Amino acid sequence: MENESPYYRHTKIIATLGPSTESADRVTELIRAGVDVVRLNMAHGSVDWVGEVVGRIRQLSAQLDRHVAVMMDVKGPEIRTGAVAAPLPLEVGSLLEFRSGASPLQEQNAAWGNSGSVASVSVNYPDLARDVTVGATVLVDSGLLRMRVVDKDTDSIRCEVLTPGELGSRRHINLPGVEVNLPSLTEKDRTDLQAGVKAGIDFVALSFVRRAKDIRVLRQLLDEFGSPARIVAKIEECSGVDHMDQIIREADAVMVARGDLGIEIDYQRLPLVQTQLVRACQAEGKPVIIATHLLESMIHSPMPTRAEISDVSNAVREGADAVMLSGETTTGKYPLESVEVLKQIIESIEPSVDGALNSGMKLREPKAKMLRSAAVLAQDLGDSGIIVFTRSGFLAYVLGALRPRGVPIYAFTDVESTFRQLLLPWGVEPFMMSFSDDPEQTIRDAIACLRRKGWCRTGTWLVAITNVIAGEQVIDSMQLRQVE
Repeated sequence: MENESPYYRHTKIIATLGPSTESADRVTELIRAGVDVVRLNMAHGSVDWVGEVVGRIRQLSAQLDRHVAVMMDVKGPEIRTGAVAAPLPLEVGSLLEFRSGASPLQEQNAAWGNSGSVASVSVNYPDLARDVTVGATVLVDSGLLRMRVVDKDTDSIRCEVLTPGELGSRRHINLPGVEVNLPSLTEKDRTDLQAGVKAGIDFVALSFVRRAKDIRVLRQLLDEFGSPARIVAKIEECSGVDHMDQIIREADAVMVARGDLGIEIDYQRLPLVQTQLVRACQAEGKPVIIATHLLESMIHSPMPTRAEISDVSNAVREGADAVMLSGETTTGKYPLESVEVLKQIIESIEPSVDGALNSGMKLREPKAKMLRSAAVLAQDLGDSGIIVFTRSGFLAYVLGALRPRGVPIYAFTDVESTFRQLLLPWGVEPFMMSFSDDPEQTIRDAIACLRRKGWCRTGTWLVAITNVIAGEQVIDSMQLRQVE
């Protein structure tokens, strides 16, 4: 209605696609429910699946006139055990050998230690014995099996079991505090990326980022592929935490991947590290995503736990750009309900958050400092919004990082890739529009678009960041317009 403006949700929602949601009907429902970015987890995806599902997303988005971005999450380097003929029962105090020698997999898995009483399984990491010290902790199967290294030789380590359980085939191994010597991208990652670039992905999430050079390796590969995709650095191990500042500066966005991160560091430190990462991202003006176990119980339950509600609320209060669902929407029984719960929590919590701008952000460009003035003005006006015109997305990303609460950031661009990449940062609503040679006409076209789509009404104040032509000079300007 003319006198009613829609609630504006600042925090974005990311949903991971999987068996529960990859059909056309489910994708349609996710888009309608308010998902902003769709994640493809390549740990469980194939190159053929990528092309098929991205095409489906694009087609349905166009039909619904509500576009979503696509993020490919590459698997990255992982340390895993080999195959075992049958699950190995492990009791507290029993010994298990991990061997990275050159013998065939079958022989490794059937082998026994020198004592004849120690089961031996293969590991795909050749430097395991070199990098791990006696007394170190080894975590297997997402931390369910906890072990301590008691002995080692040139190609194997022997561990004492601290927590009982069964060891199945190809289980993930975490080595807390150990900086492993693995490449940032595997051959599978490169193949997956090539397929993703061909399909037109908007973001690449790089797993197990340890240093800034990991980001540079991926960026070079994307450049070779001719892709404008932005890079999301996943922080999920100790080395990534230790080098967070340099990683954040190099990446386009950061994901706090709490699954592996919560295994790699002491669990009681996880909330503190999350807060540290969010603040560091805000200081650099980089989007930050909170991921994993947000609504884990909703994989099987239609309702979240009270602890999960508090967890999501905390992420919103901390100022995360986006919150991400994983198992809830890949294999969960209630994927749409999970999205709705996220949306309801966000809409409940956002109005209660302090409206102060992000004062810790480093504004290095003069134009970026002008954007702060625009954000202050828009907030003071009340019923208002900010219009920005951008081809690279830089201005909109800066405005989102400033966190002008209650103020929609309307980002207009004529670059399709930039349009979809603007779906991630906090508070930004992107629009595709051709730009006129006349800056005044471009502003008028933008306001007309907002009126047509119901984003503003008569009397709404709009702060426009644009250029004005003075003679032969193009001058950056900030204008104040009231919708007529």
